[in-house]
Amino acid sequence: MIKNILKGIVIGLANVIPGVSGGTMMVSMGIYDKLIHCVTHLFSEFKKSVRFLFPIFIGIAAAVVIVPFGIEYLFASYPFQANLLFIGLILGGLPAVGKKVRGKSVKPGHIIAGLFFFALVAGLALLGEKEGAAAAELSLSPGSMIRLFGVGILASATMVIPGVSGSMMLLLIGYYHPVLAVITDFIKALLAFDLNGILWGIGVLTPFGIGVVIGIFAIARLVEIIFESFPLYAYWAIIGLILSSPVAILIVGGMGSITVVSVLTGAAALAVGFAAALKLGE
Repeated sequence: MIKNILKGIVIGLANVIPGVSGGTMMVSMGIYDKLIHCVTHLFSEFKKSVRFLFPIFIGIAAAVVIVPFGIEYLFASYPFQANLLFIGLILGGLPAVGKKVRGKSVKPGHIIAGLFFFALVAGLALLGEKEGAAAAELSLSPGSMIRLFGVGILASATMVIPGVSGSMMLLLIGYYHPVLAVITDFIKALLAFDLNGILWGIGVLTPFGIGVVIGIFAIARLVEIIFESFPLYAYWAIIGLILSSPVAILIVGGMGSITVVSVLTGAAALAVGFAAALKLGE
C-alpha cells in the first residue's frame, strides 16, 4: 500500500507541473494498464478496483495539496535539477514498455504511430511555452461554473493520456494559475476554519472536480478499447510519447543558469529519478 501511495504522489506531482505528463508517470511505474482497467471496471470489480486505486488516489491528493506550497519554489530555484529528476523518472519507464514490444515484428505503422505522437507532444510543448494571453477569472456565476466543468473534463482527459501534460493544457487556456490559487486558498481556509473561504472554494472546485471525474472515466474507456484492439500500435505510440516528454519538459520548464555544480547535481537527480522509476515499476 505504501508503494502505491508513493506512486500516486509521483503521478500527482507530474499532473500539477506544466510539461510533465501524469500518464507518462503511470506508464513509467508500470501501472498504466492496470489503472485504466480498474477505472473502467470500477463497478463490476468494485473491491479489487478500490483496493488498487485507493492508495494511488490518496497519494495524488496528497501531492495536489503539497505542490502549491513548495513545488513552484523548487522549480524556480533549482529548475535544472528538478527537470532532470522528472526526465529520469520518465526514461526509467522505457524498459517496462520495451518489454511489451520486444520480440514482436515491427510494422511501418508502428513506427509512424511513435513518430506521430513524438511530434504531437513536442508541438504542444512549443505552443504551450507561454501562458494563455489572459488568466481566467473564477467565480460562482453559472457561466463560470459551466466553464470550470468543461475545463475539468479537458484537464483530466489530457492528464490520463501518456505524454500529454494536463497542467500545460490548463496553462494554454489561462486556467492553470487561477485553479492552483483556488486550491491553495481553500487549504488555507480549511486550516484557518474560515467558513466563507471554505464555501467559496467548494463552490468553485466542485464543478471542476465533477468534470475531472467524468473526463477520467470517459478517456479511460477509450484508452482501454484502443489497447484491446491495437495493442502494439498503442505501445509504440507510448514509446514515442515517452521519448518526446523530456523534450517537452526542456522546452516548457527551462533550465536556468548552468554551472558545474548544477550539472553534477542535475546528473545525480537524473540518476535518482531513473532508479526510482525502475524500482516503483517492479
